[in-house]
Amino acid sequence: MTQLLIVYHSMTGGSRQMAEAAFSSACDETTTIMKTAKDAGPEDLLQADGYIFCAPENLAAIAGMMKDFYDRCYYPVLGRIEGSPYAQMVCAGSDGQNAARQTARIAQGWRLKEVQPPLIICTHAQTPEEILAEKVIPEEQLALCRNLGAAMGAGLSLGIF
Repeated sequence: MTQLLIVYHSMTGGSRQMAEAAFSSACDETTTIMKTAKDAGPEDLLQADGYIFCAPENLAAIAGMMKDFYDRCYYPVLGRIEGSPYAQMVCAGSDGQNAARQTARIAQGWRLKEVQPPLIICTHAQTPEEILAEKVIPEEQLALCRNLGAAMGAGLSLGIF
């Protein structure tokens, strides 16, 4: 059976909710493992057949803990996961495009295959209080995350990717 790995980081709960939504529907289609960026490592990437990366955009960049995950894993898996499918989700306050570009660039270096454009959920948090507050992602946006998870799981299970 194929395996999907979801790696996420979340400080205020938004990215966690997005990852959990993708996980809940992907599990119906394939074996799915969900790990925090802190706990995931090269061996997890090597065991999986496809990936969903999910993190917040912080200061117009990928979150530091997600960058740490990429830094720890990049060279140990380089040349060993080429052609594997991936998708990404970004939880952003206003834009999210730069974080998505950074993750896409890392995935390009790994020679991963993007199977859909990045899913960016915008919380519109702009003040320090809003940015640091616990997030609640609306149901209609979580449905998009569930759809992404189901599509990744089904694509892996059916050998489409």
